[in-house]
Amino acid sequence: MDKQRFELGLSKRKATLGADYVESNLQAADAFNEPFQEAMTEWCWGFGWGDDAIDAKTRSLMNLTMIAALGKMHEWELHLNGAITNGCTVEEIRAAIHAIAIYCGVPQGVECFRIARPVLTKHGML
Repeated sequence: MDKQRFELGLSKRKATLGADYVESNLQAADAFNEPFQEAMTEWCWGFGWGDDAIDAKTRSLMNLTMIAALGKMHEWELHLNGAITNGCTVEEIRAAIHAIAIYCGVPQGVECFRIARPVLTKHGML
């Protein structure tokens, strides 16, 4: 493991998803999934999110569209909260969901709107 890349990833992961969420995931890791948690933090968050060529807000919008395309809606909701943390507006989120509906299908867009409403309400955005 590249310790410096892991620490950068840990910082980026906490900044987007929240320190409490990240710490609880890391503390819950055991011999079975700890190597995955470490690798994901180093690679996805350190290598991927650690590249400043794309700002966190844009990266969040990209993630919303890709995760929706995969149909991983639990992760989509998690990253929607992260997108809000990273400064995405209701208008930007709406536009991303429109793109999701166009390229991934209307039912997927409907699912994203269904999940987004309570999250946006919780954040006082609706």
